[in-house]
Amino acid sequence: MRLSTRITAVIALTAIAALAAAYLALRILPNAAAWALAALLAAPVVLWSAHAIIARIAELQADLGNALRATRDGDYGLRLVVRGDREIAELKRLYNELADAVRADRHDIHNKEILLDTVLQRTPMAMVLLNAGDRVIYSNATARELLAAGDRIDGRLLAGILASVDSSLRDILATRNDALFHAGDETFHITQRMFRVHTQQHRLILLERLTPELRRQEVNVWKKAIRLINHEINNSIAPISSLFHSARRAQNSPRHRHRLDEIYDLIEERLTFLREFLESYAQFARLPEPHKERTPWKVIFDTVQTIYPFRVEGQPDLEAGLDRAQMQQVVINLVKNAHESGSPAEEILVSVQRAGTDCVLRVLDRGRGMTEDVMRQALVAFYTTKPSGTGLGLALCNEVIEAHGGRMRLAPREGGGTVVTCWVPA
Repeated sequence: MRLSTRITAVIALTAIAALAAAYLALRILPNAAAWALAALLAAPVVLWSAHAIIARIAELQADLGNALRATRDGDYGLRLVVRGDREIAELKRLYNELADAVRADRHDIHNKEILLDTVLQRTPMAMVLLNAGDRVIYSNATARELLAAGDRIDGRLLAGILASVDSSLRDILATRNDALFHAGDETFHITQRMFRVHTQQHRLILLERLTPELRRQEVNVWKKAIRLINHEINNSIAPISSLFHSARRAQNSPRHRHRLDEIYDLIEERLTFLREFLESYAQFARLPEPHKERTPWKVIFDTVQTIYPFRVEGQPDLEAGLDRAQMQQVVINLVKNAHESGSPAEEILVSVQRAGTDCVLRVLDRGRGMTEDVMRQALVAFYTTKPSGTGLGLALCNEVIEAHGGRMRLAPREGGGTVVTCWVPA
């Protein structure tokens, strides 16, 4: 019998019993006494009915309460015995089906999490996930090896982990921007993204070792450079050969002898172009060891400002052990790139500041900036996005900075543009 039918029957029987008791009492006793007797006779029936209803509800509440508490604690194995009134039995059956479905879904999710974690742990890219308090809540094996020599870092604060890593990496993570940087003989690309999980702010840090990739790219770029050099030499040799043939004919012909000066000028022009073209490549290949002298950065900046305008900030009177000519070339190349990026001259800023034992040189612009792909290859020799560029500017700067015992980093500038940061020992 349905629970609702039983409750209705109990209520009806209670009402009938009460009416019967009242009728009998009125036939025998006065009105007041009759009503008192009717109530006394009906009370046991009412109490029995209430007890029966409450017992059924209490049983259902106990069963469902235990089941829901188990579900809350992640235990989906508890099953209710399907028995009793049809409505209660149906309710228990539905709970069992729901628990089975949730258990199957959680098992599937757990297997996918294991698969995902296996993939992430084996990826060569370092991955660190931080909560709003900059505490590590997930890291893969590459990240632990790179940041803590394989030690566990989950649960630790990022600041404590970074205390023993390269200072340039600490500086990049403080900006929370993407960047390209060097640490020792390695080159890394860092990507940082902010997102929310359950309204809580999280930060994902990805560190990719680019050194093997850059070496492959260097081979390809060297091949491209060889083809380019061969092309330019042939483009110069062919017209020079033709001009020499024309000069020989003009020399043997009195009518065309007046063209000799013009022909020789053209030959000289092509030879000058070829010499300058080859010199730009040779300069990169034969960079000498820096001859360091104590030099104020202001001397470097004053010389470059006569060629390209820019603003100076920071501590330009700081001194460092510099090869003046080489460092002037670095600043010239970086400021020239800033102008060629489309940045207004007044937005090009060169600053130098002391940071521990280093002088930190920064060149900032408001130009077009670099895409992530360009930034990955920017320091590869002969790589360029300029139609007439040689691809040696930034590579030469990096060589000079490293020859001084420093390191170099490229990063987007907040608000647009690019920031080039160089650490040079003071």
